[in-house]
Amino acid sequence: MLVSYKWLQDYVDLTGVTARELAEKITRSGIEVDGVEQLSKDIKGIVVGHVLECEKHPEADKLNKCLVDIGAEEPVQIICGAPNVAQGQKVAVATVGAVLPGNFKIKKAKLRGEESNGMICSLQELGIEGKLVAKEFAEGIYVFPGDTEVGAEAITLLNLDDEVLELDLTPNRADALSMLGMAYETAAILRQEVKLPEITAKASLEKAADNISIKIDAPEDNPLYTAKVIKNVKIGPSPLWMQTRLMSSGIRPHNNVVDITNYILLEYGQPLHAFDYDRFGSKEVVIRHAHEGETLTTLDDAERKLTTEQLVITNGTIPVALAGVMGGADSEVGSDTTTILLESAYFTGASIRSTSKYHSLRSEASSRYEKGVDPARVRPAAERAAQLIAELAGGEVLEGLIEADHLTLEPAVVSVTLEKINRVLGTHISEQEILDIFDRLKFAVTVEDETFTVTVPTRRGDITIEEDLLEEVARLYGYDNIPKTLPKGAATAGGLNKTQEKRRTTRSFLEGTGLYQATTYSLTSAKKAISFAIETREPVKLAMPMSEERSHLRLSIIPQLLEVLSYNVARRHDSVALYEIGSVFLSQGKDVQPEEREHIAGAITGLWVENEWQGEKKPVDFYVAKGILEGLFEKLGVEEAIEWQAAKQDGMHPGRTAEIILSGEVIGFIGQVHPQVQKELDLKNTYVFEVKASALFNFEQPELQYIPIPRFPAITRDIALVVDKEINAGSLETIINDAGGKLLKKVHVFDLYEGERMEEGKKSIAFSLTYLDPEKTLTDEEVVRAHDKVLAAVREKAGAELRG
Repeated sequence: MLVSYKWLQDYVDLTGVTARELAEKITRSGIEVDGVEQLSKDIKGIVVGHVLECEKHPEADKLNKCLVDIGAEEPVQIICGAPNVAQGQKVAVATVGAVLPGNFKIKKAKLRGEESNGMICSLQELGIEGKLVAKEFAEGIYVFPGDTEVGAEAITLLNLDDEVLELDLTPNRADALSMLGMAYETAAILRQEVKLPEITAKASLEKAADNISIKIDAPEDNPLYTAKVIKNVKIGPSPLWMQTRLMSSGIRPHNNVVDITNYILLEYGQPLHAFDYDRFGSKEVVIRHAHEGETLTTLDDAERKLTTEQLVITNGTIPVALAGVMGGADSEVGSDTTTILLESAYFTGASIRSTSKYHSLRSEASSRYEKGVDPARVRPAAERAAQLIAELAGGEVLEGLIEADHLTLEPAVVSVTLEKINRVLGTHISEQEILDIFDRLKFAVTVEDETFTVTVPTRRGDITIEEDLLEEVARLYGYDNIPKTLPKGAATAGGLNKTQEKRRTTRSFLEGTGLYQATTYSLTSAKKAISFAIETREPVKLAMPMSEERSHLRLSIIPQLLEVLSYNVARRHDSVALYEIGSVFLSQGKDVQPEEREHIAGAITGLWVENEWQGEKKPVDFYVAKGILEGLFEKLGVEEAIEWQAAKQDGMHPGRTAEIILSGEVIGFIGQVHPQVQKELDLKNTYVFEVKASALFNFEQPELQYIPIPRFPAITRDIALVVDKEINAGSLETIINDAGGKLLKKVHVFDLYEGERMEEGKKSIAFSLTYLDPEKTLTDEEVVRAHDKVLAAVREKAGAELRG
């Protein structure tokens, strides 16, 4: 809802309260104001000019040379390209030195050899959206009424000096979808009175009942329908003040009658519809449900096929309007209309919502009916509109308001005690203060034994239970005034449990290594659901999938991460590193909920290091991915229990993939994506990993023990072992550790050689072995004995030979 600050002043005294101050007060009272827009921000130097002369530019077919009186001592020459500029018009002129939206400054210029001292402006050039400009001015300059004063401030006349509050309304506050509704709200906040419009329309001697009758065949959806008849109407533009108020509220002006119905819609929150009486087709209005297969061409020139649930306005024979949503094209008010049949009705929200949704047709009227209009305003809105049509379109209002009334809606009566108000809010508000709040809201109230019985006006249909009254008291009392208290009772210390701590540690570590967190769909296709799975099971299929691509629950996170990599690489982001901590779903049989498990997955492609200054570029490889996981395992305290073992995995490179084993259990894998899969996704070398989070997070770490820093030196021995190519370094490392005894403290690989001097089918792996005795200095003899056992073991168990 857009609320004009200047328009609101017609109903509430806003003296001393700026638009921004008012927005803050409204927000603090429970209705959020998204922003305040100053329509003329940064615009200056715009005046009303009178086009004294207009002739074609001598050197350009599409330009006009105009002599314009701008209220200065002498008229000025302005070159204008608008197709509708003409002699005698009153127009908006940006004078030399003026500033238009976007900080566009107007200077003296020469156009095709002719001097131009300013600019004749369209409304779009003054910052008004094109969709809000009346059609006759949409493709050219705006023309003021002929009696507009020359030299006057055009910004003021166009209401661009107004400020507009944009409200973010919740569905329950339908009362705030009107200027009067916001007037009541504002008056309650500011402790002011509401000034309602005066309705003083004079009726002719002719009776409306002689021209029209009303019959309702669907009272459950339309309990109240009223109509006015206005004759001798002259269709034309509405006055400038009305057009500018409509534009400020986001509605495009059309003509005086249609603009008046839209004006009342905004003012009262009551939708109206004007029919051309002479095109209506009969003297009877019948409201009924549509017949199956009936059609109606609406005002947007779309032919709509109706269903039996939809409410229509008919002339007794055929539909002429889609009730509460949009009128029909056949009875539309046009330039030749002279008699108006004015509709003001109460339709139920459910009926209008159903019709609007079926036809995908949302309008200002339907949105208000859906949320609920005030039944007490149906008749006053019709009378107010008839008054304005008489004033602004020269109409003659026929006597009487024709109606069919089946409405039994009564104001809600709700009670609440003083004790409950103060107990729930934690306040000590007095009885008189609460009475004052209800009085500000214009709620009728009686008090007996500290119980407030409130008769709620029908405009506030959101108040039906005592909790609603509590809310009204709280927001008008002021949320900032409600005392702050701590909960009573036994307190428990907050904190994260073990799994939450380790999950947070994992995120922090992976992001620290340069990986970005991703959140992907848990739903995937049948083919992708089983790809890269650590534990293969029949994938779980959804009963009602949104599409085939999202029809199964995933068994692995990697396929989704690869999709993200492919998406980014296709958009020239060649180096991408991602991780996700998410769920996979394992079937436990038919009609049984799947088991949900948390996994940690990562995917990396492109360059890992790029230092252009040093000319250094390091692409991602297996050891980068493995190093990330090793660092994570060390952070989680499980590195000592981890083993790496060569493995084969569907979708992975057969020679660059390893299983990750924790305490004898395979918890995941790491490696390069298979080249064929990379080609399908248009990826370069890509490395992925996925592990079970629960195994890491629930690992029982041994009790931490203090080991003194050794006082005695360690001795290092390096060995290069020649072995068959099929033997991996991990197997050799295990043999060395087992044979080294208690003196061997550390083993690590530092070289691999498979060059031309190596025997066919062989390779050389070099290890560094560290020996240490924390109790004394080792002798050469002790080290040699332990080292000989290592050499004997690798020779016996792996067929290794020392490289010469």
